[in-house]
Amino acid sequence: MTSASSQHTSTDTTTPAGGSQPPVAEARPVTRTHHGHTFTDDFDWLRDKESDEVIAHLNAENAYTASVTADQEPLRAAIFGEIKAHTVETDLSVPSRKDGWWYFVRTEEGQQYATHCRVRATDTGDRLADWTPPVIEPGVPVAGEQVILDGNAEAEGQPFFSLGGIAVSRDGNLMAYAVDHAGDERFTLRIRDLRTGTDLADEIPNVSYGLVFDATGTRVFYTVPDDSWRPYRILAHTLGTGVEQDRLLFQEDDPGMWSGFGLSADRTELLVSVGNSEIAETLALDLPDSPDEPLGELRMLVSRDLGLLHDVDPVTLDTAGRQGGQGGQGGQDSTGRYYVIVHNKDFSSEDEEHGPTPAPNNMVSLAARDTVTDPRFWRTVVRHSDSTKVDGTAVTATHLVLGVRRETTPRTLVMPLAGLGTEGQAAPVEPDFGEELYSCELGAAPFDSPFLRLGYSSWVTPTQVLDYEVDGGEDSGRLHLRRQVEVPGYDPEQYLVERWWAPAESAAGDARKAAIPLTVIRRQDTEWDGSNPCVVYGYGSYEMSMDPGFTAARLSLLDRGVVYVVAHVRGGGELGRGWYDHGKKLHKKNSFTDFVDATRFVAQSGWVDPDRIAAMGGSAGGLLMGGVLNLAPELYRACVAQVPFVDALTSILDPDLPLSALEWEEWGNPITDPEVYRYMQEYTPYENVRAVDYPAVAAVTSLNDTRVLYVEPAKWVQQLRRTVTSDQTTPLAEGGAPIVLKTEMDGGHGGASGRYRAWEDRAWDYAFLLTALGATELR
Repeated sequence: MTSASSQHTSTDTTTPAGGSQPPVAEARPVTRTHHGHTFTDDFDWLRDKESDEVIAHLNAENAYTASVTADQEPLRAAIFGEIKAHTVETDLSVPSRKDGWWYFVRTEEGQQYATHCRVRATDTGDRLADWTPPVIEPGVPVAGEQVILDGNAEAEGQPFFSLGGIAVSRDGNLMAYAVDHAGDERFTLRIRDLRTGTDLADEIPNVSYGLVFDATGTRVFYTVPDDSWRPYRILAHTLGTGVEQDRLLFQEDDPGMWSGFGLSADRTELLVSVGNSEIAETLALDLPDSPDEPLGELRMLVSRDLGLLHDVDPVTLDTAGRQGGQGGQGGQDSTGRYYVIVHNKDFSSEDEEHGPTPAPNNMVSLAARDTVTDPRFWRTVVRHSDSTKVDGTAVTATHLVLGVRRETTPRTLVMPLAGLGTEGQAAPVEPDFGEELYSCELGAAPFDSPFLRLGYSSWVTPTQVLDYEVDGGEDSGRLHLRRQVEVPGYDPEQYLVERWWAPAESAAGDARKAAIPLTVIRRQDTEWDGSNPCVVYGYGSYEMSMDPGFTAARLSLLDRGVVYVVAHVRGGGELGRGWYDHGKKLHKKNSFTDFVDATRFVAQSGWVDPDRIAAMGGSAGGLLMGGVLNLAPELYRACVAQVPFVDALTSILDPDLPLSALEWEEWGNPITDPEVYRYMQEYTPYENVRAVDYPAVAAVTSLNDTRVLYVEPAKWVQQLRRTVTSDQTTPLAEGGAPIVLKTEMDGGHGGASGRYRAWEDRAWDYAFLLTALGATELR
């Protein structure tokens, strides 16, 4: 950027010292010019996080926010108490077995963080009994219980605490763990000897998410981010050696590609994955069995040159009668090693003129190790479907698990490995549940277990942990309920969930033909009299779906008569890949118009008062909020925008900012493409605030967020205050429309750390909305 005015030396931002008036940041214009268009930004100086002046401004904003929302404190306290009352504070997870131990997590009343524990497993020869988790009582230690990591002890004296991963060596003696004490998602990797409870000298700073041991327990694999927070290097650390000796296994220099890794289900291969939302590549490394055996070299499995989005799962199959090639071509694979590949192009119908047929909802193929790099030799296992999207797979020693999405919701399908890819292949089987709108997702698939661990939930059903029996003879297919999350004081019969479909009337071109799925949640006793308050929630980016799931916090809205609506707008993945593709890049505006059309449809339904509708969304959903407010501010009484991506064009134009280059696959590249620049300039919220009445706005952010920088909502709030014509001085409870910024000074993208602080954050958001909607009293 180049300055459009003389250098400022004054530190006076005209920010009041008290909290009674909104802070006014001084205008210090800088300009940017791209593709013949010049934009003047008066508030870009607020991005200097190290500036005392900027910190003072953010503190002043917090003081002002505290002042104008002080009357909401009793409501916040009430909501916090309700969340607390609906939560069993002393609780534990269902134990999960790994090697010779059962691992589980305890939470204790009054403690912010979880305690990670384990007890020894036993092997009797009865596989069902040996893999049935022990019954452990909340708050009651069991004989031999070992605490491997106490989050409360790790967080003591720290402003923030988050784990970036935990891995235990196969012999159970060592634990690798990564901690973040700032909220910037840059972790420090440490190794703990679980026999003594002490940490080794090995310490590696500035690592990203994810870490695993090799089979020998002498090496740990980890990922390092670059300056823009993009994970790009994968390294192997040998315990007891200096970090400078760590082996670099892979480095991705393309700023638009993200790197990661994982272990095969049988833990014999390290899989390195590289990609973005449109293309991927997978490499593999055979892991040695002995610490004396050096690591080999990565080998290609599926090249990015194929132009595929894909995932790969290695599997060993009975090779009797199998052919490695498509239609019987190719040689026998004597090792029995194959790869299950989920991919989005059908090479079985490829022709020289048109290439492979698109399979946007993905298909599943099987490839032999010696021919995996050539898709002409892949065998189709699951064909492409227009109505069902395959999201991924997992394998055990005996079964293939499919994660699919059908009729907007995630499901789990299971099929035996025996006969996979042959004429004798069995059809997939789906566990049966009684609700229409639910989520059934794979929690874990231990390689040798006769059970699959499933998580089941719906909008009104608290999470159930289930073990699905896949290898129990006549009992195969049986579901074992291991845990139903207890929600004190909650009666699911008092609540109702419906699926509505709103016509997309405002979208451009053929997109108008779409119908937008809405999830509508309310109390059973809500009357159809047009008087009820409403909160509409949305996200709509990155093919992320807003799936059915229960949260006790939502009860505080429903029990005050709120009709809660989730608008599954384009840009999400609820209706398959096409639903995502029509809400990204040069179709991004469909996300905004879908949300507006959904709101209008709800307002006309007879269930809600059109003058008592609020909107809420976070991160890319915060971009949605900003775009919607510019498009149709008259529809909403209030809006909570959490860590909102509201200065999207400025951020995407700077490839040095965290993750910006990776975002080009989502929004397009405005640096090189003038059409993308023009299109983004038309919708980016910060640059399109209008001089009309807006609703009350609460922008909530975190100082150390590396995904959406705090400066975006800080600038946006200043632009809103000086531009909109709504009444910002009258209190919210009296019909005013104040605009406030709340910055968590010790938090990251998810806000403050710790469960109680998270409840406080949610109570703050809900109190703001309920006050604006005049719905503060329980029914």
